[in-house]
Amino acid sequence: MTPQTPAGRFATAEIIAVGSEMLTPYKVDTNSLVVTARLDELGIQVRAKTVVGDDRGDLTAVFVQARARVDLLVLTGGLGPTADDLTREVVAAVLGRPLVEDLAILESIRRRFASRGLRMPDVNRKQALVPQGATPVPNPNGTAPGIWMDEGDRGVLLLPGPPRELEPMMERFAREVLAGRAGEARLHRRVLKITGRTESQVEELTLPIYSRWQHPDPPVATTILATPGQVELHLSARSRVAAAATERLAGCVAEVSAVLGADIFSADGRALEEVVGELLRERGLSIAVAESCTGGLITSRLTDVAGSSAYVRAGVVGYGNAAKIDLVGVPASLIDEHGAVSEPVALAMAEGAGARTGAAIGVGVTGIAGPGGATPEKPVGTVAVAVAGPQAARRVRTYRFPGGRALVKFQASQAALDQVRRAILESETKERGMRNEE
Repeated sequence: MTPQTPAGRFATAEIIAVGSEMLTPYKVDTNSLVVTARLDELGIQVRAKTVVGDDRGDLTAVFVQARARVDLLVLTGGLGPTADDLTREVVAAVLGRPLVEDLAILESIRRRFASRGLRMPDVNRKQALVPQGATPVPNPNGTAPGIWMDEGDRGVLLLPGPPRELEPMMERFAREVLAGRAGEARLHRRVLKITGRTESQVEELTLPIYSRWQHPDPPVATTILATPGQVELHLSARSRVAAAATERLAGCVAEVSAVLGADIFSADGRALEEVVGELLRERGLSIAVAESCTGGLITSRLTDVAGSSAYVRAGVVGYGNAAKIDLVGVPASLIDEHGAVSEPVALAMAEGAGARTGAAIGVGVTGIAGPGGATPEKPVGTVAVAVAGPQAARRVRTYRFPGGRALVKFQASQAALDQVRRAILESETKERGMRNEE
């Protein structure tokens, strides 16, 4: 891969994902996330992303408009052998570069088919066409090579759509080519993950803080994102000096942490199940979960973490009332008096899970995920979550989660994991207080 000597540096980029399938509910563009991650590391700011179908006119219009806005354009998809793969033809036409058959690429494609005992179909000759003056980008995992065009102060990179082909190609190209065309400044990020607060509450508490971050060098950009069960605060700074950006972001994290406190469960991007797992492992604690409406999701998330066998004792799906009674020892009278979806039953499930497995911490979750089963007093989304154990503060709370069945289940699992985290931290705080009094 030996592109021409660069004539300019790239500060901004735009991504165009090509493919009519991504304009349907059945296919999502994930390639742009990979491309953005690599460009972010180089300090090349992605200004926009566009998904466009396999239409010559639409793709031409999008490409022309994007080319006028940014230094670097990355197009993904549309490099296959079929008639609706139009990316190379459209780009070549707009840039005024005739397509030329590259015999080395053609022979490489033939060898790839021959290695599988197949004859190369004639339609694959299309993948050996390269705009005049362009540099092919090797594709070790497919027949379609990438294409790089140096346009002086601008650049155009075409990559195939299959992720298993695109990801290693983008990784290598970013390292070998784009790193030499990026500016000296690099992008540095910190991601804070928050529970127990709404997006508007986080904004209200942090706006007076982050509004001051625009002026010092380097300035820090802030983005608040609401996702199911949590709010994310993304902090980013561009700097030529990595140490300066790291120190600046650490100071910003400390300012926000002073306001949000224990509501921040992660300051390094880790998921909640990873944070809870580390707390359990470091303290030598074990956990058992009795789940009803979440159907095993909490246990599944806990065991998604490598090494979780060190602390996950058991998971029980006590979906029906009989299972709650037989498997974790919930008294039938408790269900009769309060109903299966209630704080007393959730607490009995937590205590039973811990007692019957010998786990230090028991978790109980019972609720109405919908769409049926609701009452005026207990609508869909009503979930009771309890945590109990000799080594965790006893906690129980009823939530009202919005959304459909899958969303309610996920939010319930998030709430349960967060309650475990808070229970452990609360117990430690109480223990320290008792020691100080002594």
